[in-house]
Amino acid sequence: MKNVLFVCSQNRLRSPTAEQVFSKRRDIEVASAGTNHDADTPLTHELVAWADIIFVMEKAHRAKLQKKFKASLKKARVICLDIPDDYEFMDPVLVHLLEAKVPRYLG
Repeated sequence: MKNVLFVCSQNRLRSPTAEQVFSKRRDIEVASAGTNHDADTPLTHELVAWADIIFVMEKAHRAKLQKKFKASLKKARVICLDIPDDYEFMDPVLVHLLEAKVPRYLG
């Protein structure tokens, strides 16, 4: 079973949507977090170390992840989805984007 982590800035809209959309799959464990210190669930070294695949929503998230959590990034593959902060939680357009972009990396 793969551990999949979704990351955005605040962990309020994009990454929690992704976590909810993919939580129904039985072949992966999912979690979500935010790169900002005041995120609903802040990103931690433990979460980064737990993940096999980390999906970041923007290039800035990848940069923060690689800078702040480099020591914990040993095994995880980091994939940028290029999804801007333009959507509300569970926005149908966001769900469609996630369903179009993510599954190819999950096998």
